[in-house]
Amino acid sequence: MAKEAKPEPDYVNTFPDILAPYLPTPPDVVERMLELANTGGDDFVVDLGCGDGRVLITAASKYGARGLGVDVEPYWVAESEANAKKADVAHLTTFRFQDAATVDLGEATVITLYLVQWSTDRLKTRIQSQAKPGTRIVSHSFPMTDWVPTKSEAFIDSTGTQRKIYLWVMD
Repeated sequence: MAKEAKPEPDYVNTFPDILAPYLPTPPDVVERMLELANTGGDDFVVDLGCGDGRVLITAASKYGARGLGVDVEPYWVAESEANAKKADVAHLTTFRFQDAATVDLGEATVITLYLVQWSTDRLKTRIQSQAKPGTRIVSHSFPMTDWVPTKSEAFIDSTGTQRKIYLWVMD
């Protein structure tokens, strides 16, 4: 009697999309992103692809902002939570294992991202449909194709690398 073959796992529908590889934003770039967004204590920052949590941790520790970070890698969510606890800002931050393309952006006043061009562009429609007027979107390295930034800034970071960040303010 022949064994019945097991169907292949449906990886495409089982796992969320990985919108970019993990590549941490240098601390001085994080600072510039949050400054460009004019982040403050009344803000709710949503970091799409939070990695080790450094953007939210800086927003919370330096500005008193609250926030949500999401990542599709459980390791990074756990690392973010541990880093927020160590920085004594766990009460201001929440980290979730979630696909960035499924996050509810309605509460956000600042949205940060450092993805790649195709995934940055993929999130445009979601951001445009859910972000409230006045919400600031800050992207490290990758613009939203066809969106004219409110402001952009090019600079050399502390490692000597050329960086560019983009800011849009929703109408």
